[in-house]
Amino acid sequence: MRLTFILIGLFINTASIAGGTFVHIPGGEFRSILKYEDSKGIKKVQSFEMMKTPVSNQEFLVFVKSNPQWQSQNIAPVFAEKGRYLSHWQSPLILGKSALPKQPVVHVSWFAASAFCESQQSRLPTWLEWEFVASADATRRDARKDPHWRESILSWYAKPATTPLSAVAQSPANVYGVQDMHGLIWEWTEDYAAMLVSGDNRTQSDPDKAKFCGAGALSMEDRENYAVMMRVAMLSSLEAVNSTSNLGFRCARDIH
Repeated sequence: MRLTFILIGLFINTASIAGGTFVHIPGGEFRSILKYEDSKGIKKVQSFEMMKTPVSNQEFLVFVKSNPQWQSQNIAPVFAEKGRYLSHWQSPLILGKSALPKQPVVHVSWFAASAFCESQQSRLPTWLEWEFVASADATRRDARKDPHWRESILSWYAKPATTPLSAVAQSPANVYGVQDMHGLIWEWTEDYAAMLVSGDNRTQSDPDKAKFCGAGALSMEDRENYAVMMRVAMLSSLEAVNSTSNLGFRCARDIH
């Protein structure tokens, strides 16, 4: 998947692309709730930059105007689901009433999200980076042990997805200055497909044995943080060409 993206990235126009604001995320030690086979225990997160808010419809519209191959009428089936990709837009180059400019863009595939980030000389955040930032509240870098904070996040997951999405940048910023990590949309990560890895090699090629409720549940350090388990389950159920009405993205970039 990574090689495929590198190849298609060669054809992305990076000129005149309007991007979002990036904020500095100071690195540090972090105990991920998800236990990767090669990253158990406390991990070191390097300093990086992340978009303050998810990518909006207006920002993605600028991108597809400069890169016609990512418009809905031109998208190759290998990169997105025909009929679902940007299906809430009025037309390939008109947002319409169901896709307001400041709302986060959704109905985008992993490939499309990655291509947009490439146009910003950036990338999708890794799951570890996303989880690191998402663990913060307004005053603490890691609020995960606070039951009230966890309940506030779960309350959003309990709401039916029947109301229009709010605009980006409406929620209070966390301690890093990042907004909308919770309560607005789900978000793609660079390594979304590598999160549910069982310790039993016999299950690696068996999709029935590698379902979230089995192998995935065993990969969690903190069973009480159900919101994280839900995010992992949702992302791990997807393929890179998929798109949904509540899944968007934001970009990250390394600090050189």
